[in-house]
Amino acid sequence: MHPPSTDLELAYEACRTITRREAKNFYYAFLTLPAAKRRAIYAAYAFCRHCDDSVDEETSADAKMTALAGLHANLDDTYSGSPSSPIFLALADVAKQYDIPRDYFREVILGVESDLVKDRFQNFDELREYCYRVASVVGLICLQIFGYKNEAAKEYAVDLGLAMQLTNIIRDVREDLAMGRVYLPQDEMARFGYSEEDLSNGVRNQAFRDLMKFQSQRARDYFDRGFKLLPYLSRRSRACPAVLGALYSKVLDRIEASDYDILESRVSLSKAEKIRITAKTWLGSMLPLSAPLR
Repeated sequence: MHPPSTDLELAYEACRTITRREAKNFYYAFLTLPAAKRRAIYAAYAFCRHCDDSVDEETSADAKMTALAGLHANLDDTYSGSPSSPIFLALADVAKQYDIPRDYFREVILGVESDLVKDRFQNFDELREYCYRVASVVGLICLQIFGYKNEAAKEYAVDLGLAMQLTNIIRDVREDLAMGRVYLPQDEMARFGYSEEDLSNGVRNQAFRDLMKFQSQRARDYFDRGFKLLPYLSRRSRACPAVLGALYSKVLDRIEASDYDILESRVSLSKAEKIRITAKTWLGSMLPLSAPLR
């Protein structure tokens, strides 16, 4: 039995409202999509936001784990045809239209769980798994909506998600520490001779700059691979990941230009800069690309 079209329209509108209020960088990129794909992306974003908020609203560890179990149950209900709220109603429609595997959304929930149970990462392999769950799998969800024919597109979507999340980690190292989290791999901190005590004390010495330069170069390498996604997408779809990549890459540019002065203030782009980058990248994405499309 299909939901009344008015209910579905209201569900999509609720998702758009959440995205406009919360999405920041993402919202500008989403505007480049055709209307049907744009509202599908809004539903996917609203689901991700709902997962974060459902856990953040709880105060005890037990309540947070109960909320996570509830998200898994709601997702199962959604795929069995009984969505529990407007967000899940829109998500059910999107999942069916674009053939999005349930496991992608499960990984998003597992990513939220990771932030509850793990606040240190011994090496990059551990960090990469975390980044995949909180960022790359969102790229795979978006890829289903964008549309593709070549399986190689998935690998590049994963890489672009990794690049963006690694940029977030570099930018937010101070804020994350304040919440008791250190996403920089422990073995790499040791290799460069920079301790967690140094980080707590806001020490920006040569060891810190070398450590952050190493993190930045890794993110750059993932951006280089991630941007290879674009030729595999249609012109109407490729602007969205192109804009997102450009916005995050610009943040990384600014971090590097500051000589990694990220412990005293947070690097960000102004609204005018975001609009300018979006417009320039959107226009550029309409040009022919020198690789096989789709």
